[in-house]
Amino acid sequence: MSEIKIERYLAGIGKATILVVDDQPANIQLIFHILGDEYQILMATSGQQALQVCRDSMPDLVLLDVMMPEMDGLQTCQAIKADERIASIPVLFVTGLQKQEQEDACWQVGAVDFIQKPVNANTLLHRVKVHVTLKRQTDFLHTLVYLDGLTGIFNRRYLDNTLEKQIALGKRQRQRDISVLMIDIDHFKLFNDQFGHLAGDEALRQVAETIEDTCLRPNDIVARYGGEEFVVILPNTDASGAAFVAAKIVSAVSSLAIPHPATDYGSVTIGAGIATSAYDTASKSEIIERADQQLYLAKQSGRNCFRQTSLP
Repeated sequence: MSEIKIERYLAGIGKATILVVDDQPANIQLIFHILGDEYQILMATSGQQALQVCRDSMPDLVLLDVMMPEMDGLQTCQAIKADERIASIPVLFVTGLQKQEQEDACWQVGAVDFIQKPVNANTLLHRVKVHVTLKRQTDFLHTLVYLDGLTGIFNRRYLDNTLEKQIALGKRQRQRDISVLMIDIDHFKLFNDQFGHLAGDEALRQVAETIEDTCLRPNDIVARYGGEEFVVILPNTDASGAAFVAAKIVSAVSSLAIPHPATDYGSVTIGAGIATSAYDTASKSEIIERADQQLYLAKQSGRNCFRQTSLP
C-alpha cells in the first residue's frame, strides 16, 4: 500500500458533508448554526427531496427528522437503505419521540444513532463527529480494494466501476462533456530490458505520481489500466480542456528526465489519446476504445505527444 496515497487521501477529503432533513426550516437553521463551521451542510425539507440529494451528492451523514408529512423519517430511512447507490450513508435520527417502541423503530429501519429534541449542541457535535469519522474510515478501507499495489493510484476495477457512474451522474446533472485520456509509456519494454524490472517499477511509480499531481481537480480520476498504461477520467471537461490537461501531463513526464537511451528523446516519455463525448451519448466501452485508437495515432506520430477525437 502506498503511503503517499494514504497521505493524499487523508489530506484531500476536506470537510464532511451533512444532509439535514426536516420539514421545519427553523430546525434546519438551528442545526446549521451548530454544525456549519465544521461541516458542509446540505438541506432538504421532505423525504423525497432527501433521497434526491443523497443520490446527487452522497453526503457523509444524514440527520433526519422522524415526524414529517407525506413521507416520514422512518420511511425515508427505509428508502435510503433500499437503494444500493446510497445505502452506505449513515442515518442519525433527530427526534422528539421518547417511547421505547419508537426508538426500536428507528433501529429497525437502519439508523446508526439518534438524538433527542430539543437538541443539545455539544451532544450533536460529538455524535456527528463519531459517525463521520467511522464513515470515512469505512470509505478508506473500501478504497484500498481499488488501489494498484505498485503505484498507489486506482486500479482498473475502480476505473470500470467509476466511469459508468460518472457517465450516469453527468446525465442526471445535465453536464455537457466527459473526456477520457489513455496514456502509455513509450518503449517501456525496452526500458525494462535495459534497466531491469526494479527500475521499471520505479519509473511506473514516478509516472503515476506525476499524472496524478497534474490532475488537480478533486473529481479527476487517475487509474492504472494495466502494465504501462494509465487512464484519466476528466468529468465535465470538453475537448479543449482535455487537450490542456494532456499537454501538461506529456510535458511533466518528459521533465522527469528518467534516462531511456533506447528512445529518440533519451528519456522516458508518454503518448496519450483523448476521446471526448457528450454525456447524453457517452458509453464506457466506446469512449475507452476511441481513446485507445487516438493513443495508437500518437505512437504513429512519433510518441511524446497526444492525439484526440470527439465522439458524435
